[in-house]
Amino acid sequence: MSAYTKQDLFLMQAWPLSRKIQVTQTKILEWYLHYGGNVSVSFSGGLDSTVLLDLARRVYPDIRAAFVQTGMEYPEIQDFVKSVPNVKWLYPEIPFTKVIKEYGYPVISKEISKRIYYARKGSLWAIMHLQGRSKNGEPSKYNERYMKWAHLVDAPFPISDKCCEISKKRPLHLFSKETGCMPIIGTMASESMRRQSAYLMTGCNAFNKKEPSSQPLSFWKKQDVLEYIRLTGIPYASIYGDIITDPKTGKLKTTGAQRTGCAYCMFGCHLEKEPNRFQRMAVEHPNQYDYCINRLGLGAVLDYINVPYAPVITPKSEVKPSVLGNLQAMQALIIMDSGRCDVAALKEVGHAR
Repeated sequence: MSAYTKQDLFLMQAWPLSRKIQVTQTKILEWYLHYGGNVSVSFSGGLDSTVLLDLARRVYPDIRAAFVQTGMEYPEIQDFVKSVPNVKWLYPEIPFTKVIKEYGYPVISKEISKRIYYARKGSLWAIMHLQGRSKNGEPSKYNERYMKWAHLVDAPFPISDKCCEISKKRPLHLFSKETGCMPIIGTMASESMRRQSAYLMTGCNAFNKKEPSSQPLSFWKKQDVLEYIRLTGIPYASIYGDIITDPKTGKLKTTGAQRTGCAYCMFGCHLEKEPNRFQRMAVEHPNQYDYCINRLGLGAVLDYINVPYAPVITPKSEVKPSVLGNLQAMQALIIMDSGRCDVAALKEVGHAR
């Protein structure tokens, strides 16, 4: 039986920020007391987990945090995490280069990559889903969403959803197993259908899951996170720039990066307006851009799914300083028509078939 209905969630998402803060801190308090203080905040250095850690430490100043250095973080994220006290740094057992070679690239979404990975292994349920059917072969309106990407089964490179599990979740799981420390995670139901379904099933504090975890920001939205940061003035990673009100929409937004996460992740990049994450990376982080596009072979993958990544630099005079935020080194935004990367880049790490 589900803990909440969608209507319950929508009502909570409409609460004022003050009430959300109160309820979230109550959930943190419950989690902390239930486990006798042996808990930790999963801290990525992003905006959501920055707000979560601040909320937790306003209740329990000495609560610990755990950060997984995957090797795919932007330097500004790592610098910010280093400035935060009482953070345990964790590391994956397998580097990203080995993950993509042995399992595959993270493409389109976790749901799509998972089905491509298992369809290639002959799993009937995955094959049926990519045909818009249930695992029993019956037509499924829900699974029709996967049909658009069925052609990726024939892509000349490996694809899987394993990266996040291996690079981020597994180190945190081992940390929890070794220390008995129960995680508090900054995910929100508004981020995906999968996270919404998980929240509706268990609520914020999932005490009865096989691997218990707390998600006390579940009923928050992105605007709540930005409003909290602007209201409290807490420090956050410089890569996001300033938090301003968009004159067109009246909503809060950052002048720098809109998302960070793992810099080399391709989930969702096909949905982004230009300049997308990789086009911005070309200007803001040219060394990382060269490494992932050419040495890791992401350029060939992006070509295959028709996502532009190569920059066309506009004159500096055309770029408004206010748009750049505090990205001091950025002299232009990127507006791109197309970019190409030879499939030979894949062969260097043994990915091309």
